[in-house]
Amino acid sequence: MSLETQIMDDMKAAMRNKDKVALEAIRAIKGALILAKTEAGATGEMSEADEIAILSKLKKQRADAAAIYRTQNRADLAEPEEAQIAIIENYLPAQLSEEKVKETIAAIIAQTGAEGMKDMGKVMGMANKEMAGKADGKTISTIVKSLLS
Repeated sequence: MSLETQIMDDMKAAMRNKDKVALEAIRAIKGALILAKTEAGATGEMSEADEIAILSKLKKQRADAAAIYRTQNRADLAEPEEAQIAIIENYLPAQLSEEKVKETIAAIIAQTGAEGMKDMGKVMGMANKEMAGKADGKTISTIVKSLLS
């Protein structure tokens, strides 16, 4: 089942169940997908990697907003954002464990022959491409730095 079909089915279910948080998150996903399909230069079709990138971006936006709300002691605003993160994560691939990320990055470093921090860009490019949507960019960056230094 394509992501769009799944989103539509889940949106109908959220409407029937009167689940406002789920409905809001699903509408945001649908809106972002439609926007990406119709923007200038778009072909109207999206690859799975494009869909994962959009979902990851939406998740990050909500996580950043929730963090800001938490620092300002606004739990009433942070909780809906965190609930939306949980719903968006349902559409993303399963996240890799930190150990699996380390193994993958170590393999990339061996494959590219990276020797130090000067090769970080090359390693990061390959790691981000290989683990897109499966690991957080910040986690990848931290592990790459620790393995290269």
